[in-house]
Amino acid sequence: MAARPTIERTTVGVAPARAGFPAAEVASYVLNTGSGPAMTVWSYGATLIDVQVPDREGRYANVCVRLPDLDAYLTRRTNPYVGASVGRYCRCVSGAEFTLDGVRHTLDRNEGEHHVHGGSEGLDRRVWSAEASRDGDALEVRLSVLSPDGDQGYPGELTVGASYRIEPDGTLVIAYTARTTAPTVVGMTQHAFWNLAGEGTIDGHRLRLGATEAVRFDEDLIPLPGAPEDVRGTARDFTAARSLDGVRVDNCFLVPDGPVCAELADPRSGRVMRLGTDQPAVGVYTGDWFAGRPRGGICLETGALPDAPNRPDYPSVRLDPGDRYRHRSVYRFDCD
Repeated sequence: MAARPTIERTTVGVAPARAGFPAAEVASYVLNTGSGPAMTVWSYGATLIDVQVPDREGRYANVCVRLPDLDAYLTRRTNPYVGASVGRYCRCVSGAEFTLDGVRHTLDRNEGEHHVHGGSEGLDRRVWSAEASRDGDALEVRLSVLSPDGDQGYPGELTVGASYRIEPDGTLVIAYTARTTAPTVVGMTQHAFWNLAGEGTIDGHRLRLGATEAVRFDEDLIPLPGAPEDVRGTARDFTAARSLDGVRVDNCFLVPDGPVCAELADPRSGRVMRLGTDQPAVGVYTGDWFAGRPRGGICLETGALPDAPNRPDYPSVRLDPGDRYRHRSVYRFDCD
């Protein structure tokens, strides 16, 4: 008989006071379906720490890159957003500025002259409130954080929610919501590094994307003016599954209609992950500059297009009072 689903809450340490926010206890939630997959989420950065799924022989391994301890997550040098909930705005805002209703807003410059992944003290650096519950045989942890008006330069007080839900069949659903007190911009993402082998590098993995278009970037990874590039027949063409052996990717692809925008497979273990989202883009990064573990995992970051606050030709990222920001991505794990 399969074990019953369980939720285990423990404390992994204390995040120190920083950037006007007090020191806070960091909670860890282990959600175990009992009959299959399990996952671990920490309240620091609403971070996905561990996802245990079986290979074709039924052997479980963690397919989500994790760091050794809380101190490693607290240190930016060792933590390039590993597994974190990134915001208020993922990816880049060029010049760290945008105009909304005629008002120019200046954001924290944390990447040269630009603003990246919510700033130097973004939501990935905060301790979120959290609680977990059981829904039948599914398990869910819900987290929330309040970002004050002016935080990292953004207008409006923003209340952000994140939820991680795991189903007995191995489906993982990650969702974000947000509400604001003043017009603002929002674009969250989940920054897990995936490695379906559970060890080593992603060389040997195979990637397929539904996208036929990708953003064209300058040398600072700021989108160039004009339409996205048609990737068919180029080095960025993943419309058919391709090996990642020696292939470097750091780009943003437009998500087409359909239930699956990306499929990642590890032929050695047989593990396959299929990703679907309601977002317009997926950033793909093969972790080549991951200090200490280059190519240890691949990021598939669903969310808004880069620099959308400054690009009226991109899908809007504006959020007004009374409206709700929604972002949902579904990860399905199987074996071939």
